[in-house]
Amino acid sequence: MAREGTAVSSRRRTKKERIVQITRETDYAIRCVYYLSGKGGAVTMVDEISREMNIPKSFLAKILQKLSKAAIVKSYRGVKGGFEIARDPADITLLDVIEAVQGPVAMNICALDNALCGFSDTCTIHPVWIEVRKEVETLLRKKDFSSLRLQEKLK
Repeated sequence: MAREGTAVSSRRRTKKERIVQITRETDYAIRCVYYLSGKGGAVTMVDEISREMNIPKSFLAKILQKLSKAAIVKSYRGVKGGFEIARDPADITLLDVIEAVQGPVAMNICALDNALCGFSDTCTIHPVWIEVRKEVETLLRKKDFSSLRLQEKLK
């Protein structure tokens, strides 16, 4: 951990200075859904998504399987196959994509399931983790891909 008052962002983090973050896979999934949400429902090949969003093709295929399983994208096989957004972009949130790829959002395991921590009932900090989880989920649930696309146009 960084000492109080130390600027961590201006230098490379060490292993001891871990931050809470989404995975690279989740970042790629968000970029993929963002790209597809701007295609107006057109079926798009993996090669195009990979190239335009700078996502490794083999990794993207695995991500798209998870997004398809979560009904965020639809897949089509064959020569003219590819992927399209499965729902209106206004009905797909950042939280939907994050949960589809890496599971529930939480700062601490106890915020997901009290049974996973023997201290949840007596811990003074436990309610803080629950509150943080709820606030993060609320914020991510408000950010849908239609609104994100609109923000880009307003820049």
